[in-house]
Amino acid sequence: MNLFYLIAAVCFIIGLKRLSHPKTARSGNFIAAAGMLVAIAATLVSSNVLDFRLIAIGLIIGSTVGALFATRVQMTEMPQMVAIFNGFGGGASALVASSEFFTSSSSPFLIVCISVLIGTLTFSGSFIAFGKLQGFISGKPIVFKGQQFLNALAFSGIIILLSINNLGTLDSQSIFYAVVALSFLLGIGLVVPIGGADMPVVISLLNSYSGVAAAATGFLIDNNGLIISGSLVGASGLILTNIMCKGMNRSLANVI
Repeated sequence: MNLFYLIAAVCFIIGLKRLSHPKTARSGNFIAAAGMLVAIAATLVSSNVLDFRLIAIGLIIGSTVGALFATRVQMTEMPQMVAIFNGFGGGASALVASSEFFTSSSSPFLIVCISVLIGTLTFSGSFIAFGKLQGFISGKPIVFKGQQFLNALAFSGIIILLSINNLGTLDSQSIFYAVVALSFLLGIGLVVPIGGADMPVVISLLNSYSGVAAAATGFLIDNNGLIISGSLVGASGLILTNIMCKGMNRSLANVI
């Protein structure tokens, strides 16, 4: 199976390279998509615990929704679409990690929480970014007194909860639910104070987060394909974010 994951990784890298120029971007997209198809097929064939009826239902629903988006969304609305995809990617990673937590007693709790933290934060933050670009939420920075303190408090609360888990003073399930809730609020709190003009940079950063979440989930379920693809998305998203910030003559810290 790892051989097929290696083939998929090569396709991802070639696809990313060809996306760097408009003339080759279309073929690069097809090559990367083919690599993902290889990775998915290898995973499905190698697994003995999957219900292929549910897989088929998921494929039909997902393909239908994807086709509708692809044919109806205008090119000027691509940033919103990317934001939604980032959110779904982060949410999927969080759901897989959650499934591991509830079905496997041997799953490392710290890695579960890291995957859930990044995935849930990406999910909620991405949909706030979508709302700002689409006009559902004001494109102006939404700020209030003590906002950064509340964000720091939410993040500190997650760290404290994970530390408490090591002490065994609270049950893991209660800590898990608290981490999910705080991560969701943190994603909202980090994005709402950013103006609509800076949303493309934020979406690029959230894209990187979705890759990191996928890689963390890959380590959790011991899937090399997910680790490779997540790492590529995380690294390329961070590089793109840095390039965009330089193009705006601003630092990432200044944007956020």
